Amino acid sequence: MKDTTIAEYINRLFPQFEPALKTILIENAMLRNFNAGDMLMQTGQNMRSTVLIVEGMVKLYREGEDGQEFFMYYLQPGDACALSMICATKQETSQVMAKSIEQTKVLMIPIALMDTLMRDFRTWYYFVIETYRMRFEELLFVIDNIAFKAMDERLAFYLKKQSADLNTKELQLTHSGIASDLNTSREVVSRLLKKMEQAGAIAMHRNYIEYLL
Repeated sequence: MKDTTIAEYINRLFPQFEPALKTILIENAMLRNFNAGDMLMQTGQNMRSTVLIVEGMVKLYREGEDGQEFFMYYLQPGDACALSMICATKQETSQVMAKSIEQTKVLMIPIALMDTLMRDFRTWYYFVIETYRMRFEELLFVIDNIAFKAMDERLAFYLKKQSADLNTKELQLTHSGIASDLNTSREVVSRLLKKMEQAGAIAMHRNYIEYLL
């Protein structure tokens, strides 16, 4: 089977870009492959590129001093990593972790191009601004659910969002993984999942959780 080229990815996923912008990206971007579980970004890492997702899915999260994870959001094909844009532009280190949750391909845009792209191409400028806006709104949504909702409501929101983001009712999630994302204990998650199953919101299977709402 013929591999998809950088030009094909850009034309399909970023049709709004001007022809000249597409040409620059095609000539300078590097296509990288990541297996499920591979790290794209780690806390303290120097960012030398901006990342555009063209295949697969990437999970962004914060890691606490005790090793616990706090889930932020997913990146899917057509998305850019806003934090990589910020860190690359300001030459700062990453404050988050990014992990591929399935076979993933990304375009790496060299940091040296960022000033030129922002200055010379209006569609890139709007793309960056829209990326910032979307991620800021998504983080506000997550924060609202953490700050103002009880754990049972947070779990219900989490499962609903997982189902929507992954576009499936069959969620390949473990109790310990959910607990890590929600910064709570596995026992609490197991108890609340049982209550949700009794209420008909989910069905528990051996290897996955079926979201029924």
